[in-house]
Amino acid sequence: MNNYPHFSLKELVASDVASRKKIDNTPSFEVVGHLHELVGNLLEPLREAWGGPIKVTSGYRCEKLNRAVGGVASSAHMRGDAADLQPANGKIDEFISFTRLWLINNHVRFDQLIDERSGRTRWMHISLYSSTGTQRGEVKVLNK
Repeated sequence: MNNYPHFSLKELVASDVASRKKIDNTPSFEVVGHLHELVGNLLEPLREAWGGPIKVTSGYRCEKLNRAVGGVASSAHMRGDAADLQPANGKIDEFISFTRLWLINNHVRFDQLIDERSGRTRWMHISLYSSTGTQRGEVKVLNK
């Protein structure tokens, strides 16, 4: 990930749950390639357009970690095709609205943009490809 000024491989694989449960979340060479594509096509351009820091709250998750956090069996996180994000300034409503308009106005190809919540925590899930390799351009709101 040395080619990107705002995102690192370390932050894309970091997980408090993996550390706590001693789960090895080391990605394969193939997954690292997918993470590069995710950062190059979505995360880095979004960060430049947003103009401020973006925190990755969840990136790559191995199958065991994905199960531990309650992720869906077909999660794009397990392929390195998705990240959960929050703006560093805490303005999540503005960030999600901005991202949606940025994707549309710039004709950026993506699979899903999901406004997610669990309790009082809110984040934005963004993925590049579905499990079938498609880019559906879906926008959803999920409450857990």
